[in-house]
Amino acid sequence: MSQIIPDVALIDNSEERAPLVLVLDCSGSMNDDNKIGLLNDGLKVLSQELKDDPITARCGRILVIAFGGDNNVEIMGEWTDAMDFNPPNLYAGGLTPIGAAMRLALDEIENQKTEMRNAGVPYKRPILMLLSDGEPTDDWQSIAISCKNAENAHKVNIMSIGIGASANKDVLGQFSNKGALSLDGLKFKELFVWLSRSIQAVSRAQTGATVQLNPVDSWAQIST
Repeated sequence: MSQIIPDVALIDNSEERAPLVLVLDCSGSMNDDNKIGLLNDGLKVLSQELKDDPITARCGRILVIAFGGDNNVEIMGEWTDAMDFNPPNLYAGGLTPIGAAMRLALDEIENQKTEMRNAGVPYKRPILMLLSDGEPTDDWQSIAISCKNAENAHKVNIMSIGIGASANKDVLGQFSNKGALSLDGLKFKELFVWLSRSIQAVSRAQTGATVQLNPVDSWAQIST
């Protein structure tokens, strides 16, 4: 029987973690208007912003899941502390299996919690951010319910964000009790700067405390 090799980072650094899972659309439509290129640029900004803050560099913990392309749904590397996070270079193609990607994300979050508990590492409530410019092309209704149930049980905090006019905000909103937000234009960099500041705030907060995040108007399309 194979054994799970403990994550050396969790052994070397026992500080409380702030886990983040990015579930990113890499379907064919992300080639339009170079959305995939701008998304890649935004991930580089996120990586640098997290590393520039010494606390977040040690406490932030990141996993990227891509959906679309040749592999349908793919984990892009392993869970990584922010100080060691090197963003993947994403390519667009294929369909939009959001249901499968979100199911994998919930499973990975629970697996990571188990690994951290086994290593004696405390953690904050994980953040799961879904970004898509379309709508699911697979079965998604049951996993959307699971996502909301996980939020209700305080297992995860889910953000669902639509990219562009083709994003089905009503469907994307079914994956979170908060509904979905819309990216203002293609402000990926602004989004990821905001996200890095949010992880910084979460990393510094006392366990169980309510964290007041910055307003989203720097990157979100706000209805008036």
